[in-house]
Amino acid sequence: MPFAIYVLGIAVFAQGTSEFMLSGLIPDMAQDLQVSVPTAGLLTSAFAIGMIIGAPLMAIVSMRWQRRRALLTFLITFMVVHVIGALTDSFGVLLVTRIVGALANAGFLAVALGAAMSMVPADMKGRATSVLLGGVTIACVVGVPGGALLGELWGWRASFWAVVVISAPAVAAIMASTPADAPTDFVPNATRELSSLRQRKLQLILVLGALINGATFCSFTYLAPTLTDVSGFDSRWIPLLLGLFGLGSFIGVSVGGRLADTRPFQLLVTGSAALLVGWIIFALTASHPVVTLVMLFVQGTLSFAVGSTLISRVLYVADGAPTLGGSFATAAFNVGAALGPALGGVAIGIGMGYRAPLWTSAALVALAIVIGAATWTRWREPRPALDTVPA
Repeated sequence: MPFAIYVLGIAVFAQGTSEFMLSGLIPDMAQDLQVSVPTAGLLTSAFAIGMIIGAPLMAIVSMRWQRRRALLTFLITFMVVHVIGALTDSFGVLLVTRIVGALANAGFLAVALGAAMSMVPADMKGRATSVLLGGVTIACVVGVPGGALLGELWGWRASFWAVVVISAPAVAAIMASTPADAPTDFVPNATRELSSLRQRKLQLILVLGALINGATFCSFTYLAPTLTDVSGFDSRWIPLLLGLFGLGSFIGVSVGGRLADTRPFQLLVTGSAALLVGWIIFALTASHPVVTLVMLFVQGTLSFAVGSTLISRVLYVADGAPTLGGSFATAAFNVGAALGPALGGVAIGIGMGYRAPLWTSAALVALAIVIGAATWTRWREPRPALDTVPA
């Protein structure tokens, strides 16, 4: 695997930390900026919406740029808005920086996925995807709990500065290690590439990816109150427990990345079924701390193994959109990141309690299984014929 892909993974780690770290900082931010907690929560929603809109938009804007230039532009913009966010006392300014930061993050991830695919052989897209998404999972293991700890010690602004510090080495590394685009007669065409969205197979995988990732982030978003109010853990254990889920997700991405290139159909079928059973068991046994510890790790592993495989399938199927294919995958991932927490919040709001996100996750996976089973013949790829040896 080229070293440059690991460099891109470091930058994705910094951006993933920024995306998810606000879950532990919102109360302090609300108090410091003199707004209500629900109002401060708009910072999270704004980032998610910016990611969904920004992935295709920024990919189109930058599609004629050299990839190294695009990566550096997006990453430096991401750093600058975090510096502004750390310095401002205005909620309005901070909200704008979150939107701009999300656009830059989405653009970076979309271009990074496309760049990574161009650096590896055609049959290693799953492994390359797993390295980039590994940055997101490490953010869950280290970045999010670390951001919460920094906020606890020195205030929420310290977390923003930490994102800047982590991103800086990635800028230098991208300049040094990311190869310039090779000379080619290929001219990117947004209209032509967007037309690939008409493929039913691609549309199906995007929907399944959004549903599976929606299930993941539905429960992950509300893990803290679930673990304290239902499982009975002391709040001091929350960073460690979130890290356990993140550790599972890292292993899931790593293992899934290898299988996604060779046995994607088998992984998706068995993994989705196990994921559904796992969410049901988690919901039924959430009041038992020991079982909860096991399920945190298991569900983190299964969620990201299945989710990352679906994202790599997008990149395989969208071969007619080499420039915008990464934006399709990024948008699907973030539709799930916005949809899942919203549905989980509705379920909690109508009085279903903090087990509700677990049941909602199970329902989303079940829906994905039903849709996939009803249409599997449209997207299952035929097995390659065995080479024959002449007698």
